[in-house]
Parts: sequence; C-alpha cells; structure tokens
Amino acid sequence: MRDRLHAFIDALRASGLQSTAAETLDAMHAVAALGVERQAMREGLASTLVKDHADRPLFDQVFDRFFSVPGGQRGKGLRAQPTAEGGGVGSGSGSGESARPREPSELTEPGPTAPVPNARPDTSLPHARTDVEAGLRLAQVRLLKTTPFAQMSPDQVEACDALVSDLSQRFRAYWERRQRAARRGRLDVRRTLRRAISKGGVPIDPAFRERRPGRPDLVALCDHSYSVSTATRFLLSLLVPASCFFRRVHFFAYVDEPVEVTLENGLWVPHDRLDLHARSDFGRVLRTFAERYHRILNRNTLLLILGDARNNRRPPRADVLARLRVSTRKIIWLNPEVSGRWNTGDSVMATYARECDAILEAANLQLLSSALKRAFRRP
Repeated sequence: MRDRLHAFIDALRASGLQSTAAETLDAMHAVAALGVERQAMREGLASTLVKDHADRPLFDQVFDRFFSVPGGQRGKGLRAQPTAEGGGVGSGSGSGESARPREPSELTEPGPTAPVPNARPDTSLPHARTDVEAGLRLAQVRLLKTTPFAQMSPDQVEACDALVSDLSQRFRAYWERRQRAARRGRLDVRRTLRRAISKGGVPIDPAFRERRPGRPDLVALCDHSYSVSTATRFLLSLLVPASCFFRRVHFFAYVDEPVEVTLENGLWVPHDRLDLHARSDFGRVLRTFAERYHRILNRNTLLLILGDARNNRRPPRADVLARLRVSTRKIIWLNPEVSGRWNTGDSVMATYARECDAILEAANLQLLSSALKRAFRRP
C-alpha cells in the first residue's frame, strides 16, 4: 500500500498538483489512521495533499484512476439499466452508445462525481477527520521533538514554545515525585526483611533509610552564542518551573563572559552586559566564573553546563573546571550538538569530559528532556 501511495503522489505531481515531503508524510499518517475504506481514504488524502479548492477535481480524477472499484466487487443484485434504445449494456442488441463495447476504464473507474456502486453511507467521516487531525498533531509534535536545534526554523522555534510549556510541567511533576519520595527516604529492604522474621515473614512494618538532609542548590551555566541560543532558551524554560524544588537557584548566560540572568515577565533579563557578537571562549568563561561566583558553590551544588565546547582554538582551561568539580557535588555537561560532531574541528569536548561527572547529548527537545531527568537522577 505504501508503494501504491507513493505512485499516487508521483502521479499528482506529474499532473501539476505539487506536494512537499512533509505533506507526503502527513498523507501516510492519514491513511494509517483511517484505513483503506475508499471514501474515508479519499477525504484523508485530500485534506493533506490539496492546498487549493480549485485543485480538488484534478485530485479526484487521479484518485479514481489509482483507487477504482473493481467490477467484480459490484453488488450481486444490481443489473444494468436499459438505455433509450431498449438494449441493456452487454445485451448484444441495439445500436448507438449502448451497442458500443465499453472500455475497461468505463466499467471500473467512476468519474469524480459518479456514485460508487454498493458504497455504504459514510457516517464515520466526521470521526475520520478527527482521527486524521489527531494523527497530524501527533506527527507534528514528534517532528518538533526530534528536529535538531541547529536545524530549527524560526516558525518551528515559535511552535515549540507551547510544547516546552507542557514538557516543563512534566519535569516539575517529576521533581515533585522525587521530593515526595525523599520525605521519608528509600525503602530499606534488608531491615524490612529482618523485622518480618518475628512476624512470620510478613513485612507489615517496613523500614526506611534516613532522608538526605536539605535540598540541593542548582547553578546553570548556559552558552548563549548564536549557534546554541535555541537550546539555552528551552533549557531555562524547563528548569524555571522546577526551581522551587531546589534550595537556591542561579542561572548564568555566557558567550565569552558569564552574566547572571533572571526571568521577568517571560523574558530573560541579564544583570550585566552580555555581548552576543563576541566569539565563544570557554576558558575565559570558566576562569571568570570561578573568580566572581565561587562563593555560591558548595558540596551541595549541582553545576549544570550547557555548551557545544567549540572554543575557537583558545585555551580550554580544563584545570579551572577541575577545581570547580572539587567544590561541587556534581558537574553535568549538556551538549546541544549531535554526538557525532563532538571533538571535531575546534570542539574540546573530550578535554572537559575528563572533569565532569556526565556528558549528555541534548541535540533536540526529546534528548534535552531525557538528559535533564538523567542529570538529576539519584546516584
């Protein structure tokens, strides 16, 4: 069926009705959602491939040529109606049009407006359209989640805002479940089984481990250069709703120097001048951050760094990152590039990886959301 649909779409293009690769994918999802019932499939394909109402007759013509009703599937109780000359189709008598042998296409391919013999009333069409719309929405969401940040168009970035809002609420719920579980600590299986011995082996008195004291601090250091600014925007949008689950939260943006930023009325406001036209210099950023903001770091701090580690062949200063690791609980590096591009060109990802607890790929929304959950997972 897939090959048949590809041939159908190629025929539409040859007839002058152009369709993009995205519309072809939408058409495949529409047929998968609706099935191959003729009228429902016709409407599903038309809703995804016809952009102008004036092109609908052309679409119907090509559709009827590719998906005609075979003659053998006509109703058994139907008989050909006699013509004005008195002869029925195929009777062998009469003259004129009724006596002319019919072409195979005339017997098996109804026209754009011709009724389909034995076709049932399409009472499910409204529901079918709803299924198509739901399938298209799911396909669009899946496409947005898996599109690399570096390849996103401005329209896609704008469309992701609502999606990121939903993901941020899920991330907040994830942290809420973690905090709820931490109120009394994890289940201590060994102590629970020991207590159950005196009660016939029934664990009616569970034992829990001691809760870890306090909530962690969060410091996010995010690259705001042009190549990864989209990833920074989405990362901060995911972290802000979960800020209440940390004791203290500090957000920093940088290109060649770190600047603290806050969220005001939905906009990120830097506390100092942030030169967006500067060239990335991770070594300078790490050195300046360690000098200016070392007081906010402690053994309860989770340091989250977002950046592609492309240092324009300047000194990476991994020794500074090593000192930061000593004064924090954990350092997690999120890289918004696909892993195949790490350590290519001016990337020094391998140099920084030796001083981090984890290096996680965050090249699209799906990977970024998964990376955040892994970053804050209990050891």
